[in-house]
Order: sequence, then structure tokens, then C-alpha cells
Amino acid sequence: MIGFLRGRVAYLLADVCLLDVNGVGYRVFIAGNTHNQLKLGQEAMLFTHTSVREDAIQLYGFYSQEEYDLFQLLLTVSGIGPKVALGIIGAITPARLCQAIQKKQASVLVKLPGVGKKSAERMIVELKDKLHFADAGDDGQVEDLSDLFALPEIGEGVVAEAAAALQSLGYNAQQLAPVLEKCSRLKGEQDVQSVIKFALKELSGR
Repeated sequence: MIGFLRGRVAYLLADVCLLDVNGVGYRVFIAGNTHNQLKLGQEAMLFTHTSVREDAIQLYGFYSQEEYDLFQLLLTVSGIGPKVALGIIGAITPARLCQAIQKKQASVLVKLPGVGKKSAERMIVELKDKLHFADAGDDGQVEDLSDLFALPEIGEGVVAEAAAALQSLGYNAQQLAPVLEKCSRLKGEQDVQSVIKFALKELSGR
């Protein structure tokens, strides 16, 4: 419906921006990778996908054509909708996702936000022959992706829940790892809500 938008970034949060296009503000949902490329008050161009539902029409924007193409492929997988697809893109690079799918690393895929065991298996089956834009490296060896999600343990399940919630807001694993590690050094028992609150404060620079 809308191929791309070019305008001034009038509003910017972790998972959404308002793009002022000739005086019309378009609310666009974004992942952390795109968020990192945008600056408030400056002009930007986003490749866009329009999601039409009975109760809403929503725009999803991407700074690169590669991420847009990956988003479109993810939507072809049974059970993966726009929000889950956006969360996946915000948590892992297209090249690394391609590697994980080509090597059938379901253990990596289930660590992505919104992806369970069945979804991971469907991604491997339905996308392994469609992902051609990422290379495995000059030596043909695929990088071990598990380190990307090697987050510290604050308590049983606490980091996993907090990380999943933060990734759904558009933050990726690289952004979260140092913040959660810093949180783990705080004194006193931490719960999911306190970890999320601390992380958001750190990520916003306040």
C-alpha cells in the first residue's frame, strides 16, 4: 500500500516513531535496529509495510531494504504476525537469522521474542530455501549464535522474562546484555518488574 515514507522524525520511542511527511504525521512501529538509525528532528526514509486488520491499520517501518525483505519473509511463516516478526528483527541481524535457519539451530530461534518450539521448527522448514541474502562467511563456517543471548542470571526466569519484554519494545540482545549484567551486580533480590524498570532507565540514559 505504502512503499516508503520520507520525512522528519517528530517523535521517537523504542518501538514507535512519528514521521512528519509534509505536515502529516505517520505513526510507524519500528525495531531497535531502525530506532538506532533515527534522530529526533532529522529527516529519514523508512521502507514500510501496511498491516490491515478489522480493528486497525498499522505501519511497520525499516531503515534498510534487507530488514524489510526479511520482515516480509517472516510473515509468510504460519503463526508469525507483524508484531512477532518485528520483535525477531529487533533481536537478531538478518545474516545471523539466516545462518541459524540454514543450520537448523532451533535452540537459537526459540530464544527470539515470541518464538516457541513449533514456531522455530516452522521457520526452519518454511524459510530454509528462501533465505539467500546472507553469507555464512568466507570460510563457510557459521558463527555460534548462542553467545548473542548469553545474559546473566539474576534469578530463575527473571532475566529471560525481562529480556523478552524489553525485546518486544524493540531493544536487541546486544543492547540488553551490558545493562542486565549491570543490574545483576545490584544488591538485593530482583524481580522482573524491577529489572525492566532499571533497564529502561539505563537505556534511556537517565
